[in-house]
Amino acid sequence: MDLEQIMAALGLSDLQFALAVIGLLILISVVIINFKYARARRKARAAGEYLLDERFAREPSFGQGFADAEDRSEPSFGEINLPVVSAPESFAIDPRIDCVITLRFDEGISGAEILEEMKVWGDEPSTSTAHWMCEGLNADVDAAEDWEALRPEASYSELQLAIQLASRRGPISVLELSDFCSRAQALAETLGSQIDMPSVNTMLESAKELDVMAAESDIQLSINVLFDEATPGANFDALMRKRGFRLSRNGRAYEFFSNDTLIFTSAEIDLNAPVKQLTLLLEVPLVSRDERAFERMLGEGIELAQSAHGRLVDDNGINLTEAAVISIRQHLDVLYANLEKGGVPAGSSTASRLFS
Repeated sequence: MDLEQIMAALGLSDLQFALAVIGLLILISVVIINFKYARARRKARAAGEYLLDERFAREPSFGQGFADAEDRSEPSFGEINLPVVSAPESFAIDPRIDCVITLRFDEGISGAEILEEMKVWGDEPSTSTAHWMCEGLNADVDAAEDWEALRPEASYSELQLAIQLASRRGPISVLELSDFCSRAQALAETLGSQIDMPSVNTMLESAKELDVMAAESDIQLSINVLFDEATPGANFDALMRKRGFRLSRNGRAYEFFSNDTLIFTSAEIDLNAPVKQLTLLLEVPLVSRDERAFERMLGEGIELAQSAHGRLVDDNGINLTEAAVISIRQHLDVLYANLEKGGVPAGSSTASRLFS
């Protein structure tokens, strides 16, 4: 019996048959991943690499930073070779941009046991480059009822696992999300916990909607200062520093801060040659509306143009008009409102994660 006869016998259209095949492939991948996890756990336990006395000999602290997968080394936990669930200190799980899975325990479970079981998350390869995080709800009745980064010496009544649904790379893929969910299911089975997990389809739809909103709001504004005569690099550098700009770490651009918060930057400049044009750049979603970033960037552009005999121009070299500035302000008002409506205010830690 050929393929068309099978489809006819089952009463399936081409689309239905294709979807069935995709579903079967995802199911097979989940089974394979779960098998790998089970084997990794058995190996870890058989090896007996960690003794309780060694585990609690010191009080290690969480490392900082959660780099992208392509340039991330496997995290370490202090000086003891225990797994780390590491994320930037200022970031927390946020259901507005994360797929959140909750594990609930009948009795408090130690952070050390959870971290030991999660060691396979670092040992086994992952299909995902998306950021994931983990937080626990302290079981101590005297502890603050807040989610916290896991500590081996603490006991937890609930566990939250989360993976970011979208970023500037786009929405999370079905394979990335399925891989994360299968890992969470395997952990729940190992720890004997109840699991509260949203459907994969629901989260994929949320990821697409979040990506659309982010794409519409991911705006970079620029202001160009065109000088009548090229300014020597040393003189230009002195002018920029006088205006409060700092040279970036790579020495090829300038940054403007307010209370240690980056407001806007410049495009790269070769200070070894005379400077003919300066472009100031503002990443709108990354700066709080309260900073009035565009107005400050516009003001600095005007001051620099007056100091070095230049003029403000658009990307086509045409003088920037008051009408153009008014139009930009109006668009900014709409943009900020859309970000607020989407639950991702400009300049918030949530926006920093989404627009990264």
